Amino acid sequence: MSRLASELHRLRRSPWEVLCSALVSCGLVLFSQLAVAIVPRLLPSISLLAMLPVAGLVFLAAILVGRFWRRFIGVAASAPLFVLFNVLFLWGVYLFVIRRDTSSLLDMLINAECALLLWGLYRILSGDPGIVAYESSFLEEAGCKDFVDAICSSEYPSLSRVRHCNCCKANVRGYDHHCPAFGNCIGQKNHRLFMALLTGFVVAESTYTMCSTKYITRCITSGTLITENHLSLNMVIGTMLFSVLQVVWQVVFLIWHVYGICFNIRTHEWVMSNFPCFGLFLHQLQVVFSFAVSYS
Repeated sequence: MSRLASELHRLRRSPWEVLCSALVSCGLVLFSQLAVAIVPRLLPSISLLAMLPVAGLVFLAAILVGRFWRRFIGVAASAPLFVLFNVLFLWGVYLFVIRRDTSSLLDMLINAECALLLWGLYRILSGDPGIVAYESSFLEEAGCKDFVDAICSSEYPSLSRVRHCNCCKANVRGYDHHCPAFGNCIGQKNHRLFMALLTGFVVAESTYTMCSTKYITRCITSGTLITENHLSLNMVIGTMLFSVLQVVWQVVFLIWHVYGICFNIRTHEWVMSNFPCFGLFLHQLQVVFSFAVSYS
């Protein structure tokens, strides 16, 4: 385990770098959410359904602008912190704007969902996905010279699904993929947590969409749309559009992983077997990302 510990220690950043990354990630969340909130302000006459693709394009544009800004100031952001701050931002909009028009039962439900999401993010970020150390006693018992020999050997099926992750600099048993959003590999030990967390995001964002829709409907039917604070109302509409966009791709992602579980398929294996060129491209991206993290 000493070699693995030394690799993880080398990738560990200083407190100042972590603080700068947190501030940049928080700023990127605020910038992207405010950019989406401008959409209903600039296009008040179109329907919410027509706003969805516009909001998606605005959000992507905000992310690209934020990326250019990060490169200009020379500070890296953190994808897990970006996810965390988005959860906190949506929770904050709910607590300070939407909550007064929500029933007690629904209020308890959405607060519990947000709290569980934060707990799940911490668990998957800090947990072990199934790392197999180079000096593992299993390799000594197997009589293999190195890790590659053990993986390639057909005599040891328990290691047949061990893959090396260039981002984490580790070999992971039951490797499915590296999830930048959760800051960890998805492997044998945390695959169930990953599925539960992905399902939790879909449920929580769907609940938030329902609550925000009720708030917007109340503003329209009660005639208080004009007297309502425009910033808060646009923020509710913007976060609702963001939640719907998130749910759309997360549901597709969740269906794929349920399919993979049913037929014993790993994402990495499926990509490499069906799209080897794309798999090689992803591998090169992981190498570049690993190099950037190591020397940032």
